[in-house]
Amino acid sequence: MSDFDKAFEIILGSEGGYVNDPRDSGGETKFGIAKKFYPNVDIKNLTVAQAKEIYLKDYWTKAGCDALPYPFALCLFDSAVNQGVGTAIKLAQKACNLEADGIIGKGSRAAFAKSGSEELSLFLTYRALRYTETKGFDVYGKGWIKRLFHVALEV
Repeated sequence: MSDFDKAFEIILGSEGGYVNDPRDSGGETKFGIAKKFYPNVDIKNLTVAQAKEIYLKDYWTKAGCDALPYPFALCLFDSAVNQGVGTAIKLAQKACNLEADGIIGKGSRAAFAKSGSEELSLFLTYRALRYTETKGFDVYGKGWIKRLFHVALEV
């Protein structure tokens, strides 16, 4: 099983099935794929295979996870899915004491690849702090933090 396949199974477990919560600014959502960001996708009838294709192309690959060791790749991928690719990269860069420019270059890849438990802990901490500043934290915060702990337990 590839690192992406392992990470996808973990993320899918956090995302769940079809939801159309009027409080969610993303609109109708299934497997974490929101209508707001994918207006041409039939969300209600989205299959796991289709969601997996979207995750691979728009999150795993765009965040550069394919070139990273698994523990860090999982954390970066989960953050990209739940907090946005640019935000995920910036938080990871900050945790690795890099300029947080949101661009995955050679320097970021090298720092991410050699990161250890200290950098991963900082990355997860920065993610948690970012959640507290996110609109909807009062409604969804408990679930977001639970998701973060779930990922932390995996690494």
